[in-house]
Amino acid sequence: MKSVRTIIGDRETVTVDCSTCAREAARLMATRHIGALPILDGDRLAGIITERDILARIVAADLDPTATPVARVMSTELLVADSGEPCEVCLHRMQQAHVRHLIVLDQGRLAGILSIRDLMAVDLDEKTEAISLLNAYVSGVPSHL
Repeated sequence: MKSVRTIIGDRETVTVDCSTCAREAARLMATRHIGALPILDGDRLAGIITERDILARIVAADLDPTATPVARVMSTELLVADSGEPCEVCLHRMQQAHVRHLIVLDQGRLAGILSIRDLMAVDLDEKTEAISLLNAYVSGVPSHL
């Protein structure tokens, strides 16, 4: 299976600062079509905020999204992966933890973020390739066997 590094490649990691208001974070996620943002305190990874966090911790709690900094509602217990880890291991970790986003670190520094959709796409591609190879093998087997 591919490593996480092959998926994140050199794609841009969109982040926000701890002081960013929740409304701006939500707008950024909507504009970029992403479901989560790593949150930085200077150059240090401080947490993550997801669409679900905004819904549950701001909208449902009746907080003002323009007056609520993401640091107030972010998740700080982070599920992380090393950029060299196999995708299969990360997918299993996410499923076990019931999360949809995984922070990726490279030598302890933020390298990117993966969604479960990213990992499921890799898994599906690999299974499709395996099925094609098996079909080719079966088609090549003499019919008298």
